[in-house]
Amino acid sequence: MKNQSNIKTFQFKTALNTALFFSILLLNITAVSAQTSRKNSAPRKIPSPSSEINLSNIPFKIVYESYRRTEGTENWEIILNDANDSNQVNLTKTPDLDEMYPHVSPDGTKICFVVDKGTTRRNKIRSVYYMNIDGTGRVEVARNARQPCWSPDGKKIAFLKGEFDRYNQSEYASAGLVIYDLETRMFRPHPNQFLNHIYAICWSPDGNWFLGVVQGNSQYSDAILAFEANGPGVFNLGVWGVKGCRPDFSRDGKHITWGETDWDLCVGDFNIGPQGPIVSNIRQIVNCRQNSKVYHVDFSPDNRFIIFSYGPSRGGQQVGGQAKGWDICIADLTGKWYRITNDGKHNKEPDWIPVVLEDKKEKTSDSQKTNQ
Repeated sequence: MKNQSNIKTFQFKTALNTALFFSILLLNITAVSAQTSRKNSAPRKIPSPSSEINLSNIPFKIVYESYRRTEGTENWEIILNDANDSNQVNLTKTPDLDEMYPHVSPDGTKICFVVDKGTTRRNKIRSVYYMNIDGTGRVEVARNARQPCWSPDGKKIAFLKGEFDRYNQSEYASAGLVIYDLETRMFRPHPNQFLNHIYAICWSPDGNWFLGVVQGNSQYSDAILAFEANGPGVFNLGVWGVKGCRPDFSRDGKHITWGETDWDLCVGDFNIGPQGPIVSNIRQIVNCRQNSKVYHVDFSPDNRFIIFSYGPSRGGQQVGGQAKGWDICIADLTGKWYRITNDGKHNKEPDWIPVVLEDKKEKTSDSQKTNQ
């Protein structure tokens, strides 16, 4: 009996070790495959000539933050324009305030953003707001709050609480995630109360997941996380080779994009397996020269392009960090990328308007013709 017991124990341990071996082997194969696909992609180091793509054929407008002169004062404003940099509109026009970090609601009717009010660290405060897509109807959501994003139904805004009472520009100076309901005006803390030092959050299209970056947390350090929107579960995507910062979901939720380093932007396939999120088929889309930076990547509504910030390496990528010479670029997922703004006015944090907006001038003109 004892020998049979020993045999069974040995067989169990052997099976367990075999399972662990193949699990580790699978992870290694996945990592090697990801690295191979990145090496094979060979994206360009500099923007391609704009003549290679007709940006006017991209029907979606964009918004971004820009540090420029407004009524004689230089400050941060939110700019809207077409993908070919035409029809530029300053949506905020507030020389005494700094508006940054614009994110457009899924139906394209509203923008959530942050506002810095004050002139010194002693009196400055960062708050979360939202407004209509044309810049009207500004509503304050929360003070001492940062980096908001929309729920997939556009009825809620998730944001991060500031870690300190005194103004702090550090990206990860956050202390918990909060959900704000636009209809009830009620606040609900995320079920996981240990989401400290999170930044650059985004909500999955199915409403079940968040992506974000963590730095200086007791459990994770400088990692891209996927965490449950309605539960405590947290998953480090680093096990799949996803490392870096500022992740974002595609509009169908099947892909994610992120910055692996200051010079590389990647795309991968996103799925949910029995044990949690899985990222596969990782490929490098943009790889710029190391005297420059690429940041703030975001999928286009049709999943055909990504948009991002690009400029000299001396620029500050954090919200409120000045970045002279930075512009907005678009990549077509084949390694070709194109500069779509050219004024270098600290242009950062781009976001697509996920619906095709009607041009008011054309609409007015058509209405006038009908009345005639």
